[in-house]
Amino acid sequence: MTVYRQAKVYDVCIVGSGAGGGMAAYMLTKAGAEVVVLEAGGPWDNAKDSAMLTWPYESPRRGKSTTNRPFGEFDACIGGWEIPGEPYTRAPGTEFAWWRARMVGGRTNHWGRISLRFGPYDFKRKSRDGLGDDWPISYEDVAPYYDKIDRLIGIFGSKESLPNEPNGVFLPPPRPRCHELLVKQAADRLHVTCIPARLSILTRPLNGRAACHYCGQCNRGCRVNANFTATNVLIAPALATGRLTLVTNAMAREVLVDSSGRATGVAYVDKTTGADARVRAKVVVLAASALETARLLLNSKSSPFPNGLANSSGTVGKYITDTTGTDVGGFIPKMMDHVPHNHDGVGGMHLYMPWWLDNAKLDFPRGYHIEVWGGTQVPSYGFLGGIQRYPSGGGYGKQLKDDYRRYYGATIGFSGRGEMIPNDDSYCEIDPGTLDRWGIPVLKFHWRWADYEYKQVKHMQETFRALIAELGGQVFSPMPTSAQGYGIAAGGTIIHELGGARMGDDPKTSVTNRWCQAHDCKNLFVADGGPFVSQADKNPTWTILALSMRTSEYITDQMRKGAL
Repeated sequence: MTVYRQAKVYDVCIVGSGAGGGMAAYMLTKAGAEVVVLEAGGPWDNAKDSAMLTWPYESPRRGKSTTNRPFGEFDACIGGWEIPGEPYTRAPGTEFAWWRARMVGGRTNHWGRISLRFGPYDFKRKSRDGLGDDWPISYEDVAPYYDKIDRLIGIFGSKESLPNEPNGVFLPPPRPRCHELLVKQAADRLHVTCIPARLSILTRPLNGRAACHYCGQCNRGCRVNANFTATNVLIAPALATGRLTLVTNAMAREVLVDSSGRATGVAYVDKTTGADARVRAKVVVLAASALETARLLLNSKSSPFPNGLANSSGTVGKYITDTTGTDVGGFIPKMMDHVPHNHDGVGGMHLYMPWWLDNAKLDFPRGYHIEVWGGTQVPSYGFLGGIQRYPSGGGYGKQLKDDYRRYYGATIGFSGRGEMIPNDDSYCEIDPGTLDRWGIPVLKFHWRWADYEYKQVKHMQETFRALIAELGGQVFSPMPTSAQGYGIAAGGTIIHELGGARMGDDPKTSVTNRWCQAHDCKNLFVADGGPFVSQADKNPTWTILALSMRTSEYITDQMRKGAL
């Protein structure tokens, strides 16, 4: 087997080009480091490759999903829960689906851009309710970096001064659309906190990027870079420094170490040729996504690390979590036959509902936020499916067309996104009996939702149904039963998996320290969701970005001191 070695020794090798890897590349190149990024997917430039402003009728598929675009053929993100040649396995009884992005920018090409800071409570939950573990850092440690990414990337929102929903450096939020105004009124009557959403989409020009023009197609990749993706907001400026080498279609196989246990680089497969290659670097940063990073560490076995790199604690791959989730939509009669008007807005919600209740008065810990959806989006494949459930029962010919017009935009829905508490039964390990197409052992998943999560999701269902009733609406689907898990989404399907390389002060119980630096290998860092000690009732991307920026500054400082 031929192995190609790059003679050059880079200052830093980063695996992955998404939120964490993109931020690390941006920060480290700006600081003067020579950086190489290994990306398992292909090139992508949202300014050129986006399907923005393509009408569904321009495609024979009308926007229907494809194998590598499960969210629709126009969706920017290439990847999915099932990738040919890249399997994973599940333990008996496990329901878990693992999303992988395969392109420059990673999952930042597919997300709702809901950009929420973790709050003061979220870093110290064990101290509050005795469950899980506290982080070794506090909100005060991360807050300056949240401020910096707010200013660098841009986020809209409103200052509400809620105790666990920190204010940010906000651009003005867009005004609520018609269906959102109705939701706001219903939420107020039910005493559910409802405030402007916080999304990383520009409502004013920022740092040379244009403001959003309200085409509502953020998921397709924004050609004018008004929303955030790592691709053009982080990777492109890093390339412009002349100090970044971006290697695409590079599937990382293992982190290489010397006899002393020091990381020396990364072995990878050139997916275009199938050849093995190696890149050398003084520092290695893993940002491949939490579970891919765990796989890489567990597959990086050597004499100093017989159980996998940085795994002396035995906790690599352990305590993984995903956001809890469920959804309810309803038919809202007062939205029928509406007067045609401008429904324009960003490609996402203009309002959301942060956690508003006291868990001491509930039968479950932690909380969830509520996302709002509805309105008159561009009709595409599957438009108004299930119309037979509406009052007229659907029809044929002219009646069916008239019904489509009457009911268009008359659906409002809610999605809950809540906090899972880490447990001993949710983890991943190497399945040595199964290899991917490049001969790399794959991950095997074990997963269990606890009563905490089921009760939380039951509360979501009840709340959403109450909101729809308050709107004068009708839910066509019955309340899920306890046997159905109250409609809880399977693990992995919300695509917020975290953990597997959790941080802590004790090397016996954690993989990384408070700087996301491996306890066992001082020139190895993790800059994705792996070091997270816990979830929160917030989407994790903004915290991944903040921690990656913080870690990158630490790497720069340590390299200047000669400590790495």
